Amino acid sequence: MKIAVLGASGRAGSEITKELASRGHSVVAIARKPEAIPVAPGVTALGGDASDAAALANLIKGCDAVISALHHDIKAETLLQALKTAGVPRLLVTGGAGSLEVAPGLRLIDTPDFPEEFKPYALPGVAFLEDLRGETEIDWTFFSPAAFIEEGPRLGVFRTGTDQLIVDAKGQSRISFADYAIAMVDELEQHNHSRSRFTAAY
Repeated sequence: MKIAVLGASGRAGSEITKELASRGHSVVAIARKPEAIPVAPGVTALGGDASDAAALANLIKGCDAVISALHHDIKAETLLQALKTAGVPRLLVTGGAGSLEVAPGLRLIDTPDFPEEFKPYALPGVAFLEDLRGETEIDWTFFSPAAFIEEGPRLGVFRTGTDQLIVDAKGQSRISFADYAIAMVDELEQHNHSRSRFTAAY
């Protein structure tokens, strides 16, 4: 498949780009600083600003799907409009864990242990997911990963779920950037969560 990755120079975006390329996909890697995008066979690095829907539409035209690894200062409406203009049918979005449930009806972001200083970064992701839930034209998927994404080995072994935070035997919710990328590209290829959210953690 031909896949556009937004935010391809960032930590998550670069791992997703490498994982896509390693599986033989053609990657249009887009970032404001394209020189920071990892060089790999099958990867075309382009400079672009995802906040400009018309300009973004020109960059992603002809792709089978878009994976956004951007922070959620870009509005869902902007990305969706770019895909519609370009005729791209699928959008996969990297989101945060804040909106995952730790108990029925209780989101992680609403628990006393959720750091106040993280809320300004987490709340836009919560809003982004809510905006996507009303979208019926574009086939979207929202990936809420583990609470902590860290440097670590590419194990290829993790658990997946939907709306509940996944924790290990120690009560920790973790995944490496490499396995995070595997989970995202697996979803692209297997298409298990159409117009819904999923999560992955050890």
